[in-house]
Amino acid sequence: MVHKLQHNVTIKGTKDGLVLLLDDKCSFEKLIEELYDKLTAGSGQLLNGPVISVKVKAGNRYVTAEQEGKLREVLKQKENLILEKIESDVITKAEAEEMRKDAQVVTVSKIVRSGQVLDIQGDLLLIGDVNPGGTVMATGNIYILGSLKGIAHCGTKGNEEAIIAASMMKPSQLRIAHHINRAPDSYPEIGNEMEFAYISDEEQQIRIDRISAVHRLRPMLNSLV
Repeated sequence: MVHKLQHNVTIKGTKDGLVLLLDDKCSFEKLIEELYDKLTAGSGQLLNGPVISVKVKAGNRYVTAEQEGKLREVLKQKENLILEKIESDVITKAEAEEMRKDAQVVTVSKIVRSGQVLDIQGDLLLIGDVNPGGTVMATGNIYILGSLKGIAHCGTKGNEEAIIAASMMKPSQLRIAHHINRAPDSYPEIGNEMEFAYISDEEQQIRIDRISAVHRLRPMLNSLV
Protein backbone atom coordinates (compact mmCIF):
# COMPACT_ATOMS: atom_id res chain seq x y z
CA MET A 1 0.00 0.00 0.00
CA VAL A 2 1.38 3.40 -0.99
CA HIS A 3 0.75 6.27 1.47
CA LYS A 4 0.62 9.90 0.49
CA LEU A 5 3.57 11.72 2.04
CA GLN A 6 2.44 14.22 4.64
CA HIS A 7 4.23 16.99 6.51
CA ASN A 8 3.97 15.70 10.06
CA VAL A 9 7.64 14.65 9.95
CA THR A 10 10.33 17.03 8.73
CA ILE A 11 13.85 15.73 8.10
CA LYS A 12 16.69 18.23 8.26
CA GLY A 13 20.38 17.69 7.74
CA THR A 14 22.92 19.39 10.02
CA LYS A 15 26.69 19.19 10.45
CA ASP A 16 26.11 16.77 13.35
CA GLY A 17 23.66 14.47 11.55
CA LEU A 18 19.91 14.46 11.03
CA VAL A 19 17.14 16.15 12.98
CA LEU A 20 13.60 14.76 12.83
CA LEU A 21 10.96 17.37 13.67
CA LEU A 22 7.75 15.63 14.77
CA ASP A 23 4.39 17.37 14.70
CA ASP A 24 2.94 17.23 18.21
CA LYS A 25 -0.73 17.47 17.21
CA CYS A 26 -1.25 14.38 15.04
CA SER A 27 -1.36 10.81 16.34
CA PHE A 28 1.87 8.94 16.94
CA GLU A 29 0.70 6.23 14.53
CA LYS A 30 0.54 8.80 11.72
CA LEU A 31 4.07 9.95 12.54
CA ILE A 32 5.41 6.41 12.37
CA GLU A 33 3.57 5.76 9.10
CA GLU A 34 4.90 8.93 7.49
CA LEU A 35 8.44 8.39 8.76
CA TYR A 36 8.42 4.87 7.33
CA ASP A 37 7.25 6.19 3.96
CA LYS A 38 9.91 8.90 3.85
CA LEU A 39 12.70 6.54 4.80
CA THR A 40 11.72 3.92 2.23
CA ALA A 41 11.32 6.66 -0.39
CA GLY A 42 14.90 7.70 0.26
CA SER A 43 14.48 11.42 1.04
CA GLY A 44 17.37 12.34 -1.23
CA GLN A 45 21.01 12.08 -0.27
CA LEU A 46 20.44 12.88 3.44
CA LEU A 47 19.81 9.25 4.33
CA ASN A 48 22.63 7.69 2.32
CA GLY A 49 26.29 7.13 3.14
CA PRO A 50 28.08 6.34 6.42
CA VAL A 51 26.57 6.13 9.90
CA ILE A 52 24.42 9.18 10.66
CA SER A 53 23.39 10.39 14.13
CA VAL A 54 19.67 11.16 14.46
CA LYS A 55 18.14 13.60 16.94
CA VAL A 56 14.36 13.65 17.37
CA LYS A 57 12.55 16.83 18.44
CA ALA A 58 9.07 15.92 19.64
CA GLY A 59 7.80 19.37 20.67
CA ASN A 60 4.89 19.24 23.16
CA ARG A 61 4.69 15.45 22.97
CA TYR A 62 6.02 13.07 25.60
CA VAL A 63 7.62 10.05 23.94
CA THR A 64 7.15 6.87 25.97
CA ALA A 65 9.66 4.02 26.06
CA GLU A 66 7.33 1.97 23.81
CA GLN A 67 7.11 4.80 21.28
CA GLU A 68 10.87 5.24 21.35
CA GLY A 69 11.19 1.56 20.51
CA LYS A 70 8.90 2.02 17.50
CA LEU A 71 11.00 4.96 16.31
CA ARG A 72 14.13 2.83 16.52
CA GLU A 73 12.44 0.03 14.59
CA VAL A 74 11.44 2.38 11.77
CA LEU A 75 14.92 3.92 11.61
CA LYS A 76 16.33 0.44 11.06
CA GLN A 77 14.94 0.74 7.51
CA LYS A 78 18.19 2.58 6.94
CA GLU A 79 21.06 0.68 8.56
CA ASN A 80 23.23 3.78 8.81
CA LEU A 81 20.77 5.77 10.99
CA ILE A 82 21.42 5.74 14.74
CA LEU A 83 18.92 7.36 17.14
CA GLU A 84 21.04 9.42 19.55
CA LYS A 85 18.59 11.59 21.46
CA ILE A 86 14.90 12.46 21.81
CA GLU A 87 14.09 15.99 22.95
CA SER A 88 10.66 16.87 24.31
CA ASP A 89 9.27 20.07 25.83
CA VAL A 90 7.17 18.10 28.33
CA ILE A 91 8.14 15.86 31.24
CA THR A 92 6.40 13.26 33.40
CA LYS A 93 5.11 13.92 36.91
CA ALA A 94 7.97 11.80 38.27
CA GLU A 95 10.54 13.88 36.40
CA ALA A 96 8.89 17.09 37.60
CA GLU A 97 9.03 15.82 41.19
CA GLU A 98 12.73 15.03 40.80
CA MET A 99 13.34 18.56 39.52
CA ARG A 100 11.43 19.98 42.49
CA LYS A 101 13.51 17.97 44.93
CA ASP A 102 16.76 19.02 43.26
CA ALA A 103 15.71 22.68 43.59
CA GLN A 104 14.70 22.52 47.27
CA VAL A 105 16.77 23.75 50.21
CA VAL A 106 16.95 21.24 53.06
CA THR A 107 17.84 22.73 56.47
CA VAL A 108 19.50 20.46 59.01
CA SER A 109 20.62 21.48 62.50
CA LYS A 110 23.14 18.98 63.88
CA ILE A 111 26.80 18.07 64.23
CA VAL A 112 27.94 15.53 61.63
CA ARG A 113 30.34 13.37 63.58
CA SER A 114 33.05 10.95 62.47
CA GLY A 115 31.58 8.04 60.51
CA GLN A 116 28.28 9.80 59.83
CA VAL A 117 27.07 10.64 56.29
CA LEU A 118 24.41 13.26 55.56
CA ASP A 119 23.17 12.87 51.98
CA ILE A 120 20.62 15.40 50.67
CA GLN A 121 18.71 15.84 47.41
CA GLY A 122 18.75 19.56 46.64
CA ASP A 123 20.72 22.28 48.44
CA LEU A 124 21.91 21.59 51.99
CA LEU A 125 21.88 24.28 54.67
CA LEU A 126 23.66 22.75 57.66
CA ILE A 127 23.51 24.66 60.94
CA GLY A 128 26.34 22.95 62.75
CA ASP A 129 29.80 21.48 62.23
CA VAL A 130 31.16 18.67 60.10
CA ASN A 131 33.77 16.97 62.27
CA PRO A 132 36.82 15.11 60.90
CA GLY A 133 35.61 11.79 59.49
CA GLY A 134 32.10 13.14 58.87
CA THR A 135 30.65 13.55 55.36
CA VAL A 136 27.99 15.82 53.88
CA MET A 137 26.67 15.36 50.34
CA ALA A 138 24.11 17.19 48.20
CA THR A 139 22.96 17.17 44.60
CA GLY A 140 23.01 20.98 44.76
CA ASN A 141 24.98 23.48 46.85
CA ILE A 142 26.19 23.02 50.42
CA TYR A 143 26.07 25.89 52.93
CA ILE A 144 27.56 25.17 56.36
CA LEU A 145 26.98 27.62 59.19
CA GLY A 146 29.78 26.12 61.22
CA SER A 147 33.13 24.42 60.75
CA LEU A 148 33.85 22.08 57.86
CA LYS A 149 36.63 19.72 58.92
CA GLY A 150 35.38 16.54 57.26
CA ILE A 151 34.35 15.73 53.68
CA ALA A 152 31.89 17.78 51.61
CA HIS A 153 30.62 16.70 48.19
CA CYS A 154 28.23 18.96 46.27
CA GLY A 155 26.79 18.55 42.77
CA THR A 156 26.68 14.79 43.25
CA LYS A 157 24.63 14.36 40.05
CA GLY A 158 27.29 16.17 38.02
CA ASN A 159 26.47 19.86 38.58
CA GLU A 160 29.85 21.61 38.21
CA GLU A 161 28.28 25.01 39.01
CA ALA A 162 27.52 23.96 42.60
CA ILE A 163 29.48 25.44 45.50
CA ILE A 164 30.46 24.53 49.06
CA ALA A 165 30.40 27.38 51.58
CA ALA A 166 31.42 27.20 55.24
CA SER A 167 31.96 29.58 58.12
CA MET A 168 35.28 27.82 58.77
CA MET A 169 36.71 26.02 55.75
CA LYS A 170 39.23 23.38 56.88
CA PRO A 171 38.00 20.23 55.06
CA SER A 172 39.79 16.92 54.83
CA GLN A 173 38.41 16.65 51.26
CA LEU A 174 36.25 18.69 48.90
CA ARG A 175 34.33 17.25 45.95
CA ILE A 176 32.34 19.14 43.34
CA ALA A 177 30.72 16.82 40.79
CA HIS A 178 33.64 14.52 39.81
CA HIS A 179 36.37 16.98 40.82
CA ILE A 180 38.30 16.22 44.02
CA ASN A 181 40.51 18.50 46.12
CA ARG A 182 42.38 16.99 49.06
CA ALA A 183 43.35 18.89 52.18
CA PRO A 184 46.63 20.84 52.26
CA ASP A 185 49.22 20.16 54.95
CA SER A 186 48.15 23.36 56.71
CA TYR A 187 45.58 26.11 56.29
CA PRO A 188 46.53 29.80 56.15
CA GLU A 189 45.06 32.07 58.79
CA ILE A 190 42.96 34.57 56.80
CA GLY A 191 40.59 35.78 59.48
CA ASN A 192 36.99 34.89 60.20
CA GLU A 193 35.35 35.53 56.84
CA MET A 194 33.20 32.76 55.41
CA GLU A 195 34.68 31.01 52.35
CA PHE A 196 33.36 28.95 49.47
CA ALA A 197 34.75 26.34 47.11
CA TYR A 198 33.95 26.28 43.39
CA ILE A 199 35.27 24.97 40.09
CA SER A 200 37.23 27.63 38.23
CA ASP A 201 36.23 28.13 34.60
CA GLU A 202 39.82 28.53 33.40
CA GLU A 203 41.59 25.67 35.17
CA GLN A 204 38.63 23.36 35.79
CA GLN A 205 39.93 22.81 39.30
CA ILE A 206 38.46 23.39 42.74
CA ARG A 207 39.38 26.80 44.14
CA ILE A 208 38.55 28.48 47.47
CA ASP A 209 37.71 32.18 47.75
CA ARG A 210 36.14 34.59 50.21
CA ILE A 211 32.34 34.55 50.25
CA SER A 212 32.34 38.18 49.15
CA ALA A 213 33.39 36.99 45.67
CA VAL A 214 30.50 34.55 45.23
CA HIS A 215 28.21 37.05 43.46
CA ARG A 216 30.91 37.56 40.82
CA LEU A 217 31.92 33.95 40.35
CA ARG A 218 28.44 32.42 40.69
CA PRO A 219 25.94 35.17 39.78
CA MET A 220 23.10 32.65 39.47
CA LEU A 221 23.17 32.16 43.24
CA ASN A 222 20.59 34.71 44.34
CA SER A 223 19.50 33.22 47.64
CA LEU A 224 21.08 32.27 50.94
CA VAL A 225 24.47 33.78 50.14
